[in-house]
Amino acid sequence: KNRPLSAQLTQSRADRAPPLQEMDCGTDEHQHGHGDATEWKKVAELRAVAEAQDPAAKEDDFALRRFLRARDHNIGKASTMLLQYLTWKRVAKPHGSISDDEVRNEIAKDRVRMQGFDRLNRPMAYLYGARHFPAHHDLGEFKRYVAYVLDKICTRLPVGQEKFAAVIDMKGWGYANCDLRGYVAALEIMQGHYPERLGRVFLIHVPYMFMAAWKMVYPFIDDRTRKKFVFVANKDLKSTLQGAIDESQLPEEYGCKLKL
Repeated sequence: KNRPLSAQLTQSRADRAPPLQEMDCGTDEHQHGHGDATEWKKVAELRAVAEAQDPAAKEDDFALRRFLRARDHNIGKASTMLLQYLTWKRVAKPHGSISDDEVRNEIAKDRVRMQGFDRLNRPMAYLYGARHFPAHHDLGEFKRYVAYVLDKICTRLPVGQEKFAAVIDMKGWGYANCDLRGYVAALEIMQGHYPERLGRVFLIHVPYMFMAAWKMVYPFIDDRTRKKFVFVANKDLKSTLQGAIDESQLPEEYGCKLKL
């Protein structure tokens, strides 16, 4: 009855979060689809609506299609999302991109490696949760770093592929690594400004204590993105990763052949 507010929030949000378990890791809808005539007609409609409100809305048709799909082909919602992205982009990337110098402190922490491809030819990113210490970073620079990483991996997308995949290794993660504000900020940037770019995320070596943080973050993950998170039990690590990624494309630290 008189529990702290944080405890009440944890309980209420926990009611909506799934248990720690391995989830389905099948292929994504629309993964390689070229879109039908009806969808491309909606893309044209979205462009007309967006450019009427912002003449600088010159994103390519594939980008508009991703915004459209992220909002279940609702042109009104997709145009709102697109216009919000353009406003964010002007502030976050006034020169068109984020330079290494702008996020040098974050790069030095070596939290992310980008190398290899999965079996669907999606570029892979490997993130190490225990290398993140919220007490040692500036949230503004961290947000720029998130956009920087997303831009970098998108430059590795092969022709015909629009999505990437990731492995988040939580080995060694503890309370000193917990950063709810940072996690939510990263999700908001990815979901709001890089829609339909994420294909799959495998969370591995997840300590039980992480689930308290997961339950707090879970309500901020939209339904489409939730389906892309796969918690992998330690006993299933090798079979799950190798089922999705050829051993030649998996790092040596997971018993395979790729040198990061």
